[in-house]
Amino acid sequence: MRLLFASFCLLIAGLISASAATPAKQLFGAKGSASQQTPAAFGSYAKGCVAGAVQLPETGPTWQAMRLSRNRNWGHPETISFIEKLSQVAARQPGWDGLYIGDISQPRGGPMLSGHRSHQVGLDIDIWMRPADRLNYSRAQREKISSISMRRNNGAFVNSDWTRAHHEIIKAAAQDKRVARIFVFPGAKVQMCKDAKGDRRWLRKIRPWWGHHYHFHVRLACPKGSQGCVNQDRPPRGDGCDAAQKWVDDILSPPPPKPADPNAPAPKPRREYTLSDLPRQCSAVLQSN
Repeated sequence: MRLLFASFCLLIAGLISASAATPAKQLFGAKGSASQQTPAAFGSYAKGCVAGAVQLPETGPTWQAMRLSRNRNWGHPETISFIEKLSQVAARQPGWDGLYIGDISQPRGGPMLSGHRSHQVGLDIDIWMRPADRLNYSRAQREKISSISMRRNNGAFVNSDWTRAHHEIIKAAAQDKRVARIFVFPGAKVQMCKDAKGDRRWLRKIRPWWGHHYHFHVRLACPKGSQGCVNQDRPPRGDGCDAAQKWVDDILSPPPPKPADPNAPAPKPRREYTLSDLPRQCSAVLQSN
């Protein structure tokens, strides 16, 4: 009996050890539904998880969730509420019936099997730049259709597909008090700076970043009362237009590259997170029904 008990303990210890060494993206990527817990975001946008996530319906009155095979249309309830509200704003724009929604988070958040480093706590949303001019695409069609790029000259300028509607939708998102940052390519930020009238405080939240010309990325702040959710630092003061213009200037006239340092150590490959790297609450999120 003692031998059997000892063997059982060794088996359990081995399973625990194996789970601890398994990349967290495999553990979270294997979950097909949300945890049965009170909604909560734990950790930071690029190192965390989400409990009690809500699934954005595949199709709503003013939106469609795209790439449904990824199962990434899950988020904190505040995120779903934000999408519903912003999509109504979009539906009032000429040529738009609402929004096409890209990745939000996995059912329990956490690191993803592919793609994003962020989108881990259910508070990040990718919204397509493509005008949602119809909301009756089938699941199969949503796997094939793509967004469209808004950039010209490697991101220094917007192209002819950019419209005032894009400006108004992104402005409305930035004016929502729940929003912490919005990432767009540099040329879009500069164009919005040129076109903004009156109160310009909302421009502070519009942050230029690489890519983000097929979609804009909305990041919500941690919901009020959140325990264990880590906000990103607030954007620098001011409207950020000079910094965006500097970025564009560097695209158009790149500064000379710095000479390589022969003594610099080789960069270390990025280590995959395991469950022990994430907030302690993420273990309960994984284990919940």
